[in-house]
Amino acid sequence: MWTVVYIAPNRPVAEMLKELLENGGILAMLRPIGAPHLGDAGSVELLVPESEVDEANEIIATSFGS
Repeated sequence: MWTVVYIAPNRPVAEMLKELLENGGILAMLRPIGAPHLGDAGSVELLVPESEVDEANEIIATSFGS
């Protein structure tokens, strides 16, 4: 089952995080939320398999210096 680990404010941020996770060996997918007419400016959910949530959260936290 896929689990949302982050909601990015826009597609470029989501793509960057997806790439970071994939480089760390974690499967990731993006799912746009909100109004489709916003295009790349709309929010995007970042999802990973449930078994990789903890590792994904660590990578995301590290990338934002948290």
